[in-house]
Amino acid sequence: MALKAALALAQIISIILFVTAARWYLVPWLRTLNRANALTVLLWPHAFRYVALQAYSAQQAGFPISDAGMQRIVYGDIGGMVLAFAAILALRHRSRFAIALVWVLVASTIFDTAANISGGIREHLFGAATGVTWMVVAFYVPLLIVMVRLTFWQLYTRRAEVVSPPVLIVPPREAHAMQA
Repeated sequence: MALKAALALAQIISIILFVTAARWYLVPWLRTLNRANALTVLLWPHAFRYVALQAYSAQQAGFPISDAGMQRIVYGDIGGMVLAFAAILALRHRSRFAIALVWVLVASTIFDTAANISGGIREHLFGAATGVTWMVVAFYVPLLIVMVRLTFWQLYTRRAEVVSPPVLIVPPREAHAMQA
């Protein structure tokens, strides 16, 4: 099988599996959480977008990406990581800016993904990814796509729900001790 076909197949399989897992497990669980906690769960995968820094190693090892293309990917993903972590902190502290930060993350991720796809097409990169780059594109990018879709869903369907104050969650062992 050609590398390009294998990568496309891997991406499709990853999306199918992530969507299935989300529908069976994540979506029902998210419905039990308040808005802030549900959004926080969906933002954590974005906090690891610094994995894009591996592009420097990939280029050094022969991945034929231009310096401009590499910088676009790295800066976009580092920016997404910073936005995600800022939004997580804002949600945790129930900041009035939290939802706006999440919307900015969703919009910038959609733009970043579209720009990276068009850049990859322009530079003929889809048949060239190997090693860690192949795994990032085959596994992590589909995860982020599913997470951004679920985040949009949460933002839109729960738009009337205010970001409530934090709730103290007591672990079961401590709750039992408190009752005694």
